[in-house]
Amino acid sequence: MPIRSAKDAASLYAEVRDYDLVVTPDAPLASAINRRLDRPHFGTFATTPRRLAAGRREQAEDRRAFLEIVRQTDHDWKAVAYAVGNVLQCWEHTGRLGAVLEYDAYVDDATREVVEVMRTLRTTSKRLTEYAIDDGGSVAVVGYDQLTELERSVLPEAFDRVDLFSGEAFDPPPFHVFESATDIVAALRDTITAHNADRVAVVLDGGGKYSSLVESAFEAAGIPFYGGPGFADDPHHRTFVRLLRLCFRGSDATVGDAAPILAQLGMDVPTADRERRLAAVDHPATEWLRTFRDGVGDRTFAAALDAYATEVGVELDRLDEELRNLGLADAPVTAGAVDRLAYYLQTYEVPVDRENEGVLLADAKSSAYVDRPVVFHLGMGEEWTHSAPQRPWVDTETQFARYVGDFQRLLQSGDRRYYLVQDAAGGEPVTPCLYLGDLLDEEFERFSDLDSVEHRPRPRSTGAGFDREPTGVDPETVGTVSQSTLNSYVNSPRDYLFGRLLDTPDRERFVEGTLFHDFAEFYVNHPEAVAAADTDALVDAMLAETEAFASAADEPLRRRKYRIGLELIAEYLDEEGPESDDFLTAASGWGTNFFAEHFDEPVDSPLTERWFEDDALGVKGKIDLVRAPTALLDYKSGRKKRTAQVVGDAAVDPPADAPNFQAALYLTYYRSVRPNERLEFTFFHFLEPMADVIAGDADLGDALTRVTYHPVAFDEYVGSRDAYERLLDGYTDCRETFEDLGYSAYEQVVAPLTFPETTDKGELRDSEFAERFTAAVDAETSAAVDAEKGADQAIRELNGARRRAFFREDLDAFEAFVDERLDELNARRAGEERFPVDGLAGEPNYRRVDNRDLLLEGDR
Repeated sequence: MPIRSAKDAASLYAEVRDYDLVVTPDAPLASAINRRLDRPHFGTFATTPRRLAAGRREQAEDRRAFLEIVRQTDHDWKAVAYAVGNVLQCWEHTGRLGAVLEYDAYVDDATREVVEVMRTLRTTSKRLTEYAIDDGGSVAVVGYDQLTELERSVLPEAFDRVDLFSGEAFDPPPFHVFESATDIVAALRDTITAHNADRVAVVLDGGGKYSSLVESAFEAAGIPFYGGPGFADDPHHRTFVRLLRLCFRGSDATVGDAAPILAQLGMDVPTADRERRLAAVDHPATEWLRTFRDGVGDRTFAAALDAYATEVGVELDRLDEELRNLGLADAPVTAGAVDRLAYYLQTYEVPVDRENEGVLLADAKSSAYVDRPVVFHLGMGEEWTHSAPQRPWVDTETQFARYVGDFQRLLQSGDRRYYLVQDAAGGEPVTPCLYLGDLLDEEFERFSDLDSVEHRPRPRSTGAGFDREPTGVDPETVGTVSQSTLNSYVNSPRDYLFGRLLDTPDRERFVEGTLFHDFAEFYVNHPEAVAAADTDALVDAMLAETEAFASAADEPLRRRKYRIGLELIAEYLDEEGPESDDFLTAASGWGTNFFAEHFDEPVDSPLTERWFEDDALGVKGKIDLVRAPTALLDYKSGRKKRTAQVVGDAAVDPPADAPNFQAALYLTYYRSVRPNERLEFTFFHFLEPMADVIAGDADLGDALTRVTYHPVAFDEYVGSRDAYERLLDGYTDCRETFEDLGYSAYEQVVAPLTFPETTDKGELRDSEFAERFTAAVDAETSAAVDAEKGADQAIRELNGARRRAFFREDLDAFEAFVDERLDELNARRAGEERFPVDGLAGEPNYRRVDNRDLLLEGDR
């Protein structure tokens, strides 16, 4: 069916101006009709049934009933709220208070008690039940179908019905499609000012993302508004409940858990401490919290509120009054009571005094009519759709028709109306409100399928966004990148940027990793000191250093992990450690070392923690251990990766889903130190064999991942003695075939051939290389071997060698890749373009993103 054209307030007034009383389904429409009165009128003219029966000010009867019942009974609060909701809803749809008792599935002790208590309460529904409009005057009912059974019960026998809609169809304006919610709010901010605020309404989902964004934008711009935050949204009310809940989080509560509370208290703690346990951080900002938490069990809610209000320096009389209404003010603070308070504030809207000035913020699911000249409708997605009451006393078809009717009227509110929407969010299409599907004849899945206007963010040169004043200072040029910086930048340039701008908290895994690295460095320098030390004492020192991050319950597991880690590192270095440092120049110390301070011994070996920074290559880093003239080693506490994974993660065209350039970057630098030499980079995942250590069957080889750099092109490697020897150590047919062939013939076979770029097995087998290589091998070998199968296995073996090592062209390409990224990075730092969210491989791997909450979807 098409959208029916709703009559405006002026047209409705023209139809009802001669009546004594006009009944409307909602208060804003009644007020709009009353504002158009052009003659004296004694008493009420236009009103709703509830206002007619209960007076001008309607009360939230569900909250009132809840408060009365929890004061009179000991029933669970959630059970009371559930029963109150059922009783009132059934009363609304049937017109009878006790009707809910006819539905056995919804009857329990709490429901019966609610019914009995509500028989005596002077609620609005009670007044409606008792009230009837006199038959003496003329009555017009506007929108009779929108009234419930209880509302209709007040109507006289004789009245005239006035339809809310004309017989014509409504032609809606186009949807204005924006790329993000922030773009929509920016459009509002560019249009609305403090001078025109009283003429504007904004319709949105009251509990959704637009609500907080709009409120924040208006507050920042000094634009008055009302209809926004409620009692529970008051920052001090929210903080007080958070504070009480924090008191029962136990010893594992972190500074990050308390951050919103500390912010409201005007206290600040270093970002580095956010993931440390609150009890372990010695800071003035946390001292008050600990004192409050330790004494909360001896306080009443009123005393706790007084302590908070005194610390913050505010008066919280309204919250104190609500605690008394709930019977909690003089009750001791317990975890259960705090949960009940939080549930109440989430469930019921506590009345607040508002100044009705400025922009009207209207909830899309609570409003059917907005009487402002200009109305903006924001979002209009599925969050605008009501959840139909699933109760046997509700006629779902009738109720759905009411929802659709209210939606049609809401769409037409205002003399000028604008629909501001998103077409996609989070990479997924935004689903338009369900009611649009019933009202529009055309097929659509998203807003852009309808009559729409697309809005893209304006370039900065037009003045949109944050305009920048020239500073006269040239941006600092970045000359080198570390492997971690490159990994982050390639995954998501925007995340890299925020990582540079924001401080990051210390994390347990980083602190633990640093301790293990420090131990390895110290052991290379002073193995005899470690051998003479008590391992339990070293573990105790590590536990003390990480105590702020972990629960005492985890201590046995951490103790075992630390002991095994130290023992495996020492065992590896005893077996595979460097024998000499004569091949290196001296190096100054780098940073501090926990174990050096513990033993009061220096760490000055040039083999460990060797810093490098090469401006020509554009790379920098720190080598954990130079194990031999051509062998580097890096300690890892995480999960082991296979060699092929390490090489694959360093791909540049295109980058991997989880890029990791450490091996490629370190080998790129080190080949400039040791040119034309075969190099080896080893990752020692020293915790990998932990389960085997516990079982008594550990093999250090299982903890090692070795990556080799060959200082030749891969085609040169294919014809080398090394490659040939690899084939002799391969599959049976491969070994037999190439033993028969011999190295000299093998070298002649591969010399004119070029190995394909692809690594796909199927493509390799179908390549010209495979055809010519197989034919040549077959021609040069005896019939005693299966040359075709042997050649196929050789191609697979050579392909495996390429996938498990770096060759000259690989690191040449990596060098060029680093140069390109540095040029790109410096251009973005200079403001020539924005730092995009998406990396070179497309959408970032969000598991590797550190600042997820700050990243909008797409290139925004």
